[in-house]
Amino acid sequence: MAHQGIATARAAQNASTVAGLARFFPEASPVRMPVQLARVPQGAEPTAAHFSESVVIEFGTPREVLFECNTPLEFGDQLQLRNSDRSFDVAASVVAVQYQPGKTVVAARFRGEVPNWIVKS
Repeated sequence: MAHQGIATARAAQNASTVAGLARFFPEASPVRMPVQLARVPQGAEPTAAHFSESVVIEFGTPREVLFECNTPLEFGDQLQLRNSDRSFDVAASVVAVQYQPGKTVVAARFRGEVPNWIVKS
């Protein structure tokens, strides 16, 4: 005798919340780039930014980065992102947010051109 049941997929349960936001950015490619995050106060210079959190850029396009953080951010917030050797040190603006319990999923657009930061083959 056959029994019917419902099984839940583990992959769906463990799927990255950033991947969910990346669906709205068709050019997004997976990236694993650790950076420091600073929220730049309104009217302040990015050079005065206080880097308060380490995050990992999980997806990127030629113009945007997508990541998850603990810092409460809102649409339009100004950010500074930089890697450990400062070869990537860019200003960005928050263009999308998704709030999850205890974290914020963010898409931020570069405020200037960042040539060749992501290369598609």
